[in-house]
Amino acid sequence: MRMTRTKMKRKKHLNLILLLGFLFLVSCGTGDYMRVRVEMPRKTPINFDAYEEIVITNFLVKEETEDFYLSEELTKYFAEEFKQKTDKETTSLEVELQDQEAFQDNAFWQKVSPDKNKALFFTGSLEYTEEIRKSIKSAKKRRFEEPFPEESRIEERRFYSLSLHLYLIDKQTGEALFQRTFKESKAYQNPNQTSYFAFYDMMINVRDKLFRQILGEEQIQERYLIK
Repeated sequence: MRMTRTKMKRKKHLNLILLLGFLFLVSCGTGDYMRVRVEMPRKTPINFDAYEEIVITNFLVKEETEDFYLSEELTKYFAEEFKQKTDKETTSLEVELQDQEAFQDNAFWQKVSPDKNKALFFTGSLEYTEEIRKSIKSAKKRRFEEPFPEESRIEERRFYSLSLHLYLIDKQTGEALFQRTFKESKAYQNPNQTSYFAFYDMMINVRDKLFRQILGEEQIQERYLIK
């Protein structure tokens, strides 16, 4: 009888140990970790130290706006940004851009400004459009007759789209070392919204994406550390 009780106690003790071990493994596998945010460096496609100067050219514009000159505004904008971000001498230059094929023409860029052998050209093309979109508001049921006239059920929004094809071209080889297309769009409920404000509002996103890629700036990623 004693032997039977002893065996039963040992069996219960063993089962308890197995249960505790199982719970420990489960806790380690599911919740025993720490989530952290780390800065991961990017590999830059261009060695800016190899160049003495960054030359910002005019941009090929599909259609100019009535409010401001897109190419001129963009040239000034990027000239200041490159000067701040790279500490390089930055100048602007007017070149004859006939069509999109010019950006892939190595011989064309080799002939531009013969005195600038260690220059890096920043150029590109852009398309900027604006449209007014109208929609019908959802009708609300009225319990009583209202003495005031009902508001217009038509709602207007100004919608802007920006498409930029940007290139960084080596002067000596005429080769495009970097080329990317950036597309941004934004809608505004303000009926008095100006295309000038919308343009620079979207350019903030383009600027951040561009320099993050060409300068190898860190990007934030999440990692899991097991305790």
